[in-house]
Amino acid sequence: MDKTLQRLLDAEVNAERIAKDAEAEQERIIQGALLEARAEDARFESRIPEIHASFVDKAEERADQIISEMKRRYDERHTQLRNLAEKHEQEALDAAFELLMDPTQGT
Repeated sequence: MDKTLQRLLDAEVNAERIAKDAEAEQERIIQGALLEARAEDARFESRIPEIHASFVDKAEERADQIISEMKRRYDERHTQLRNLAEKHEQEALDAAFELLMDPTQGT
């Protein structure tokens, strides 16, 4: 019976050692994961100015495109109005000349 008890005690000691080793390995893995997470966080933090600059550049590019498109539309509309004004200029001059010649016609 002494051998059985000794084997049980040895098994218990061995199980405790395995459990301690497992706890130590678990703690090592946790600490490693924490260090890795902190490193990733630091890398991200260091890239924030670069990311911000990229967003600003893209926003400025979009703003420039919108401004160009608005200017193009404005120029097209200005040209249309100028052409329309030139088209009706003679009619307006004729009507004004008639009013000057015969003021009673306007009423």
